[in-house]
Amino acid sequence: MLVGADPEVFAKRGGVYVSAHNLIPGTKDRPHPVPSGAVQVDGMALEFNIDPADSEDEFVYNIQEVLAHLRGMVPDYEVVADPVARFTKEYMDAQPEESLELGCNDDWNAWSGEVNEVPDQENSFRTGAGHVHLGWTEGANGEAHLGMCTEFVKQSDFYLGLPSVLYDDDTARREMYGKAGAFRPKSYGVEYRVLSNKWLVNEQLTRWVFKASQNCFDSMRGEKLYEKYGDIQEVINTSNKTRALEIIRAENLLLPEVA
Repeated sequence: MLVGADPEVFAKRGGVYVSAHNLIPGTKDRPHPVPSGAVQVDGMALEFNIDPADSEDEFVYNIQEVLAHLRGMVPDYEVVADPVARFTKEYMDAQPEESLELGCNDDWNAWSGEVNEVPDQENSFRTGAGHVHLGWTEGANGEAHLGMCTEFVKQSDFYLGLPSVLYDDDTARREMYGKAGAFRPKSYGVEYRVLSNKWLVNEQLTRWVFKASQNCFDSMRGEKLYEKYGDIQEVINTSNKTRALEIIRAENLLLPEVA
């Protein structure tokens, strides 16, 4: 399985969050290529994506390479991996419409089988995601592929979603994005949309994302934890660390290294 990512980060100046509008080239439709990936503006955030990796070291290298390139493009700003960036209403009101738009494409809830609601763009904060792209096929579509994605994402909530609450207890982001089971089917596999960008803060967490993703993929040949435990949306969405740890330890799942 190949592992990619398209995290969002924020720019700060003088300790204050600022909009990414016009800070760098690249858009959703036309990302700006850089070595090992690409960069773009996404609303009020800076976004980058990496070339898919088939090894842990390649995944880490691609993340660090593109993020370093992105930082070099905005030398007068601090680039931060914060799950939530808060702005004043006055600042938000002064932004162009394209900077405020949310929900450009539908994402799904693997547990309910329904499309998630589009977030309210009137909120005075924006969220930083750490979406993981997992590829195991080519040119896939249709109901069978959607069903496979749904099962894989529910399993991913155990391997990635539950452990993530141990290092990221920010529930404000999930008011807009990143609830348990959030995903988009892709022709190459699936985009797992539950994680925030906080796994970018150190190399150990970045390595954990790759290893946990591969462990999840391998586990699909065996016991399905979503069948054993049932719906765990509330555990993830409320950052219930106690229950998360109970399941993680019972199943000997890979723990993230929390500083």
